[in-house]
Amino acid sequence: MTNRLKELRAELGWSQAYLAEQLEVSRQSVNAIETGKYDPSLPLAFRIAKIFGKPIEKIFQADC
Repeated sequence: MTNRLKELRAELGWSQAYLAEQLEVSRQSVNAIETGKYDPSLPLAFRIAKIFGKPIEKIFQADC
């Protein structure tokens, strides 16, 4: 799965640590999601979408 997390975070000037705090996960988790090493759970993906005010499909896309 690919994602736009890093791009969206940078647009807002947020650090990985700040986003992690908002999501109640570790900074390492944010890094792993951004680099594609980890796919978030569905509840976490919904929290990410809510924080950025975008539908999940505008942030995450399946590798087909």
